[in-house]
Amino acid sequence: MARIISIANQKGGVGKTTTAVNLAASLAIAERKTLLVDADPQGNATSGVGILKAAVRFSLYDAMVDGRRVTDAVLHHEALPHLDVLPATQDLVGAELELVNREGRERALRAALEPIEGSYDVVIIDCPPSLGVLTLNGLTAADDVIVPLQCETLAHRGVGQFLRTITDVQQITNSDLKLLGALPTLYDSRTTHSRDVLLDVADRYDLPVLAPPIPRTVRFAEASASGASVLASRKNKGAYAYRELASALLKHWKSGKALTTFTPDI
Repeated sequence: MARIISIANQKGGVGKTTTAVNLAASLAIAERKTLLVDADPQGNATSGVGILKAAVRFSLYDAMVDGRRVTDAVLHHEALPHLDVLPATQDLVGAELELVNREGRERALRAALEPIEGSYDVVIIDCPPSLGVLTLNGLTAADDVIVPLQCETLAHRGVGQFLRTITDVQQITNSDLKLLGALPTLYDSRTTHSRDVLLDVADRYDLPVLAPPIPRTVRFAEASASGASVLASRKNKGAYAYRELASALLKHWKSGKALTTFTPDI
């Protein structure tokens, strides 16, 4: 069965979609059959891997809300043969309203994915920047969750509330969910501020900070604009960091040993 990992943070602009796209691409390059699930109505993960809106006939909305077979919506990535994508469209905005009064609404994504879990090694879910029904579905469907955290003071406000949401999910809808930790994004080792933010988060929330940190680089913006993961250009520090993260996760899932944590130099 697939290992399902949600990339989630209620705050936008922290590198959540960048992490989902490039982690999925890294796992696919490592020849693990990977499904990238775009659970954000903005559809940035879908466009981020180069899928045009015109190519999307069915989407996650159809699988979660209308009960269509998820295989009807899954698209194959042309450049990465081990990567498939379950795309999102703006229709997904309606899922919040249509699911809110439905019994078992938090389990709609899990139910949609169950028939295909055996076809993949890893499923990566890009959750929206909110604490709504879609994010709860992403957390309920997952085995693990990573919280991307921009290394800026304002970026970690709300982390406590999000961690309480994860605890609620663990207690009510998904007792098997494991919080792997916070992933530092947009990290600049040259600045004292970035290091101070990570130390504060680790101390205040007793939250593991995962290694390696994802460095600040213009390559991510360039990749997003061109509809390709940063892995398309492998000789850069961003690509290297995501490949290292993918390798660490694969070792963790295989051995059960704890992931390596990051401690910035003081």
